Amino acid sequence: MKTALNLVFSMILAALFFQGCATVPVNKSADLLYKEGEQFFKDKKYQDAITQWKKVKETYQSPELTVKAELGIANAYFMNEDFIEAAAGYEDFRKLHPKHPQGDFALYRQGLSYFNQIHGIDTDQTPVKNAQMTLASYLTLYPTGEYLAEVQEKNRDCRDKQLQYELYVGRFYLKTDAYKAAIGRFETSLKMFPETARRDEVLFYLGKAYLEDGQKAKAQEVLSQLTRDFPGSTHSADAAKTLNSLSKP
Repeated sequence: MKTALNLVFSMILAALFFQGCATVPVNKSADLLYKEGEQFFKDKKYQDAITQWKKVKETYQSPELTVKAELGIANAYFMNEDFIEAAAGYEDFRKLHPKHPQGDFALYRQGLSYFNQIHGIDTDQTPVKNAQMTLASYLTLYPTGEYLAEVQEKNRDCRDKQLQYELYVGRFYLKTDAYKAAIGRFETSLKMFPETARRDEVLFYLGKAYLEDGQKAKAQEVLSQLTRDFPGSTHSADAAKTLNSLSKP
């Protein structure tokens, strides 16, 4: 019996010993941790890179490496297509280091992180709004920035998506006989997006909304503008037919 108890006690001690050994932290320098993160990043092991770079921050050994790790973490989230986390990471980086030389890159990538969260015009439009605001900020802060051309393109795309959403809602109002609500939506769209390539489409549906609401004079004015300003539009033929019917006694 005593021998059995001694055996159990020895086993417990051995288990505690090995458990203690397993939990002993491995002390690595911030430089080594950062380099390990870099290798993981190169190998496309982005979660492992994030883990190592978070450890760099936790060491408090090197402010310079901490800054590099913060940007690296955001980059790893972006490359791993974790765009919500990436956007937050780039925003935090910019707030913590507003004068950093890579501030333009962080703002550019933050805008792309929001842009890559966009799905369709009939879904939550928050990513579109966030992307457009962020990209517009880049255009203001870095008018000659390295990423200017792509930012301009993506910003135009966001503006177009915003207009598509306004048209989507306006057409819904039109179909459900909420003509004044549709008119309000289309009129606002013309004011908010004067540069849009879809202006002919807005004018067409605004004319239809005016007509359905009994405002024939306004309908004629808008549809005439459509046929005059956009003769090659796919909506011009329908607008001309409507104008012909309105001109008949």
